[in-house]
Amino acid sequence: MADVTMRVWRGTEDGGSFQEYQVHAEDGEVVLDLVHRLQATQANDLAVRWNCKAGKCGSCSAEINGMPKLMCMTRMNTLDVSQPITIAPMRTFPIIRDLVTDVSFNYEMAKQVPAFTPRAREADGTYRMDQKDVDRAQEFHKCIECFLCQNVCHVIRDHEENKGRYAGPRLFVRYAELEMHPLDTNDRRQLLRKRMGLGMCNITKCCTEVCPEEIHITDNAIIPLKERVVDASYDPLVWLGRKIARRIRPSGAPPAQAPGRAQTESAAG
Repeated sequence: MADVTMRVWRGTEDGGSFQEYQVHAEDGEVVLDLVHRLQATQANDLAVRWNCKAGKCGSCSAEINGMPKLMCMTRMNTLDVSQPITIAPMRTFPIIRDLVTDVSFNYEMAKQVPAFTPRAREADGTYRMDQKDVDRAQEFHKCIECFLCQNVCHVIRDHEENKGRYAGPRLFVRYAELEMHPLDTNDRRQLLRKRMGLGMCNITKCCTEVCPEEIHITDNAIIPLKERVVDASYDPLVWLGRKIARRIRPSGAPPAQAPGRAQTESAAG
């Protein structure tokens, strides 16, 4: 390959602009290779976040020609190098400098996720799970927290006021991972409905489209969570079961788990 024109956004939270550079490209390289070469030869003060360069840390998220991608996983031969390659920071998050954004909002929302709370062990001291239940939640463990899904979610991207009251697709994956775990006993459905803004998601699947790990965020996490929340909040049989459980519970006994949870899990899975 020959020299490539790269339009890289330079600036801080106070403002900035795109600057053009001519950068040499070799066969088989990815966008991050050229960013490193640019940083080493022409723009030593270019700020860029990266770590593993193997698509597993999620650090090098950016918008390449307007598309949210990992720079380390975007090969140059997939881009039209006859035109300038535009590299911009993720638009949803505040800019710190150049290509580095402040993604701390995601970690603040993560602090509000109730912890995994396993049920009591079996009589022999072990836990037992069906393989199908393990497989259902295993997909969610692939998340590398690149926050590309958060970046494209219009509920956050176009509405700054929703930060703090809308968890976003990455956190919904985390909630789904816990809610579908066969050993977990915690119930986060009312939290999802009242404080995490699950109802604001209109399942456009834009988050699924940009996930580098190909997690089916909408179909396998968000929609099942919505089904569970609706069952818990509006199913008349579940409501009646809670009323009966409260009446017959002995004084001082802990609240009973809402009836219908196991059936809901099976249907949502």
